[in-house]
Amino acid sequence: MLAFKPSIPAKPPFKADTSFQMKTYLVGYVCNAVSVNSRSRCCPPKGEKFSCHECNLLSQCCNSYEYCVSCCLNPALTSKEQVLKMKVAKPATARTYTSVFDYCAGRCRHSSESVVHENAYISDFHHCFSLPSNSSSGKNSTLIEARLNGINVVVGRQGESCNSVCKSRGQLCVPNKLAVLNNCDIIQKYMSCKGSCLSSVGSDQPAEVVYDAPMHLNPGSCLYTETVSMLSCDGLHQHTRRLCPCA
Repeated sequence: MLAFKPSIPAKPPFKADTSFQMKTYLVGYVCNAVSVNSRSRCCPPKGEKFSCHECNLLSQCCNSYEYCVSCCLNPALTSKEQVLKMKVAKPATARTYTSVFDYCAGRCRHSSESVVHENAYISDFHHCFSLPSNSSSGKNSTLIEARLNGINVVVGRQGESCNSVCKSRGQLCVPNKLAVLNNCDIIQKYMSCKGSCLSSVGSDQPAEVVYDAPMHLNPGSCLYTETVSMLSCDGLHQHTRRLCPCA
């Protein structure tokens, strides 16, 4: 069973680019495998285009891969200009996405932001197509904030874990929201950040380095981590104040 985005020449027949999955696509259409045209290997253009069935438009996450790709292909939700500038992986030598379909097919299949503790999904809506953290536009930042509905975002005291911060308020730290806070646009709304937000490594992030910290720790700067699996409610550091999701 396949997922498709065709490249259509001036005259038929044409072949579609493919990505293996349970159902099939033709530029935003979803269909069962039995409906695929045997020559073009694509869906008939019937039904709702760019369907977001079984998707949460606030979080931009879906509970099925098929509709995640379909919804992601909607130009009103995914910016082609931004996507084509993004790298498929973090190394400097990594290629950029060749098309919006290329991005959607890959992004919906795997996203570190939909996983917690490396081997468990945050929720049933774990097929997500939103832009990765810290590469978001203002529009996407608003969508990220929507994921914090019902969450009290609290700045902790120096050297305090989020478990301790939330417990002092009679609440619990919500671990699967740490990845949402792990975004410079969000961090800078709650912390001064002294004009800088730096990538770092540590279970105490997102956080702000206290002003009396040693100079090599960049006092006053805010920190986020690119290793989402390290995020923890237990994490703490003697020279940082944490940004915590409590509920």
